[in-house]
Amino acid sequence: MSKDIRIKKGMNINLVGVAEQITSKAALSNVYALNLEDFHGITPKMLVKEGAEVKAGEPIFYNKNNEDMRFVSPVSGELVEIVRGARRRILTVKILADKEQSYESTNPIDLSSADGESIRSLLLKSGCWPFIKQRPYDIIANPDATPKSIFISGCTTAPLAADVDYILKGREEEVQAAIDALGKMTPGAVHVSVKDTSSSPFKSINGITLHKISGPHPAGLVGTQINKIDPVNKGEVVWTVAPQDLIIMGEFLLTGKFNAERTIALAGSSIKAPKYYITKIGAEVSTFVYASGVNEDKFRLINGDVLTGSKTTPEGYLGFYNNTVTAIPEGDDYEFFGWNKPVFNKISSTRALTFSWMNKNKKYDLDTNTNGEHRAFVVTGKYEEVFPLDIYPLQLLKACMVKDLDEMEQLGMYEVAPEDFSLTEFICISKQPHQQIIREGLDLMYQEIG
Repeated sequence: MSKDIRIKKGMNINLVGVAEQITSKAALSNVYALNLEDFHGITPKMLVKEGAEVKAGEPIFYNKNNEDMRFVSPVSGELVEIVRGARRRILTVKILADKEQSYESTNPIDLSSADGESIRSLLLKSGCWPFIKQRPYDIIANPDATPKSIFISGCTTAPLAADVDYILKGREEEVQAAIDALGKMTPGAVHVSVKDTSSSPFKSINGITLHKISGPHPAGLVGTQINKIDPVNKGEVVWTVAPQDLIIMGEFLLTGKFNAERTIALAGSSIKAPKYYITKIGAEVSTFVYASGVNEDKFRLINGDVLTGSKTTPEGYLGFYNNTVTAIPEGDDYEFFGWNKPVFNKISSTRALTFSWMNKNKKYDLDTNTNGEHRAFVVTGKYEEVFPLDIYPLQLLKACMVKDLDEMEQLGMYEVAPEDFSLTEFICISKQPHQQIIREGLDLMYQEIG
């Protein structure tokens, strides 16, 4: 199979506010938090109580279904609050950080002599295992399963997303250590897809199968790359790891220290000076948002990119898997006769909006307005134009809505994740929540089949 992948179906959404490649250190956060919504499908069991002192990298809870899978504190300090919801379900764990950080230390492993089982056991106990996710079901990987291959997307095509090459620059040693460890846990290949094989930091990494991918979004999504390189069939498992998580994994393997430091892109048209910040997982968003300044009083703060992220506030906390925080204008206004006048400042997948299709490189200052109301699905054939997977998107969405497990299985549910439907949701004239529908369908399949 060719190592060059060309994606034709898709759509680039060019927005104002790309983060300038300048990095500053964010102010230290007083409180850091782990949001349990980030760990989908995990039932947590606490290892420490409120008021306990913890070190950075010290386990604070584990997965009830696999006691070896530990989740660790990103910082040292006092565990000040365990936020609970209905039926005492744990929602958030908050740690008041020490001014001087102390770390839980582990003896570094010799990667040259270690086998896959010892690496697996170490990653589970260290808190690094949650960085490994799996298809099917788009959940934290089952450590008892052996993946047929591992995928890493070395490029980003989502609007305003952090640049992978910039984040990984100078961290090749940690990336190589993580790749060496991952390679020992699969009999297959570690696939990495990049936009430019000559300038990517992955060009000097050994032990990977490097692919050059081109085309519009969602070419950068790992689900698109899996579909084109090594699709997931029933009974098969593949693992995925985000590039920025390789740094944390690699540093732990080399030093024995869990360092939750992360470089994030603060982007969006509502930010006066969008750029990169060095912070930590779970930090308060306000520690870097206001440092760059905001252009308006009413804006939507998104934990992640504009297509797949979740709504947050400056008092919220950086998500466990996120390396982008976006701020765009809040679209809570009503546009009089918005459907019946020439439109120059909106993007469309059709020629319905004046000139939006003539200048494909134009950058737009979009807000969060849905420009329409929720209605039943309308068959237009537009989903297929932006959906490059060999799957019928509309039929799969409907199968999920009626909970038809057989139909979902036959239509390719095993290889999709909610983010694969972010673009179809963006162009949907019916304003249906595609990602939520797919998430609920995956949860149902996991409950009944997985």
